[in-house]
Amino acid sequence: MAGAPVSRDFYYPVPPLDRVLITFIVMTGFFMAILDTTIVDIVVPKLMGPLSTDLYGIQWVITAYMTAAATGLIFVVSLAPRIGYAWTFLSGISLFTLSSAMCGMAGSLPYMIFWRVAQGLGEAFIAASAQTILLAVYPPERRGLAMGIFGLGVSFAPALGPTLGGFLTEHLSWRWIFLINLPVGLLTLTGGLFFLPRTIGRTGRFQFNPVSYVFLTTFTVSLLILLSKGQQLGWFQSTLIGTLAFVAALSLVAYLASEFFSRRPLLDLSIYLIPRFGLTMGYQFFLLGFSMYQIFYLLPLYYENLKGLTTLQAGLHMLAFASCIGLFSILSGALSDRFKPEYLLLLSFLLYSVVGIFLLPRLNYYTPALRAALYTVPLGMAIGTFFPPLARIVLSDLGPRTGLGVVLMHYQRFIGGSFGTAIATNTLTYRTDFHFQEITGLQNPVLVEKAIRKGAAFLQPFFPPSLALHKAKALMFRVETLYAASYAFQDTFRHTYYFALIGAVFLSLLLFRELYLGRRERKGVRA
Repeated sequence: MAGAPVSRDFYYPVPPLDRVLITFIVMTGFFMAILDTTIVDIVVPKLMGPLSTDLYGIQWVITAYMTAAATGLIFVVSLAPRIGYAWTFLSGISLFTLSSAMCGMAGSLPYMIFWRVAQGLGEAFIAASAQTILLAVYPPERRGLAMGIFGLGVSFAPALGPTLGGFLTEHLSWRWIFLINLPVGLLTLTGGLFFLPRTIGRTGRFQFNPVSYVFLTTFTVSLLILLSKGQQLGWFQSTLIGTLAFVAALSLVAYLASEFFSRRPLLDLSIYLIPRFGLTMGYQFFLLGFSMYQIFYLLPLYYENLKGLTTLQAGLHMLAFASCIGLFSILSGALSDRFKPEYLLLLSFLLYSVVGIFLLPRLNYYTPALRAALYTVPLGMAIGTFFPPLARIVLSDLGPRTGLGVVLMHYQRFIGGSFGTAIATNTLTYRTDFHFQEITGLQNPVLVEKAIRKGAAFLQPFFPPSLALHKAKALMFRVETLYAASYAFQDTFRHTYYFALIGAVFLSLLLFRELYLGRRERKGVRA
């Protein structure tokens, strides 16, 4: 369990100037770590040559990072009370900075994977401690603003990653997406050593259940590998995928049994029985992990693979979207201190619904790139308005369990994001194949043959007759594939909203509960 805070309401009073410096230090480190989760995604094709591997091998660069970060979070829950959240944060920054430098010098795939694992562990330490430190140094009446600032890292950094990654790759080298962390990390570490209060959350206790940790780690690793490799190996055809699914299910059951019978459970899962926490975390799991992370994954693919933009151009077209996330994170955070955060969360969902139903499904091959960028601006507003009120609700009134709540939020983010990415990949592939077969099945063979002959006649002045015929057929195949992919992107964007509707069930229960309690309170006042 997370350690007891300094005070009952988890407030560590510091002077205003110190609070500003602590916020800057913590957010710089956290922003650097979160940015790394998406900045690598966009340069994956450029890593295959230098690391002498293929697309399937390079996927381990991402999978290893996510797996290490998710399993590391679980350990931090027990370690942070022992050494304090400041030292947890500084340890994470040190490990993340060192491993980033080593990743930037990697010359082989095993070397890269090893240091990506270390980098993922560093992010786990940073993510688990940064938000807790930020909560501790802000008074309760200003925690909405604190969560708005923190929302910059959680939602703005993943959206900014493609832009920065494209710029560094095109103007410098892919290695700079790692090496740029070195000066930032060293400056953050230096500032943290001088200004971070060492006593935040430190109790001196180290309560750890190794049996439960082994079971939960086995479940996490098996599940994340299964989700990352399912599309490549075949969900229902691969023996390895079936084995991983069995191991994951068995490990989860064993973990729950170990926690139930243990005198010292690894995680205090009774925290989910707190209605505001449990319902909001259910909403976060489906909306952020299953829905929003699909969009984070799909947008770069849409701009680069379908629209044919370069990496930098794709990033620039996502810049307005990312900027709106950052701006509205701050605004909604400040508003969370003035209004009920549940109402802001409802506003965010309504705006997200408009985008998910009416705007994103319109994105196809013929949509002008500028118009596509404008369609994503309301999406950025919705995502920016999502995280601050959600964090305010989730972490309110947790007291000694605030650190545990932070860890569970980020753990769900990794698991849900892995599900979302796997679902998006599977849906996009399936719908592309479906539409390709549909297009070819509905074609009139006579008209197709006529179009091919016409194309071959056009190309014959430039190529021999047989080669011109082959190129005309290849062109026809390319057009069919392009239309299939265009329809598939529309379908996949549309399907992302279905998971948001599942999350809306939890949001509805939360809102009904708040309305019911408010009505009872008003009746009590009148009586």
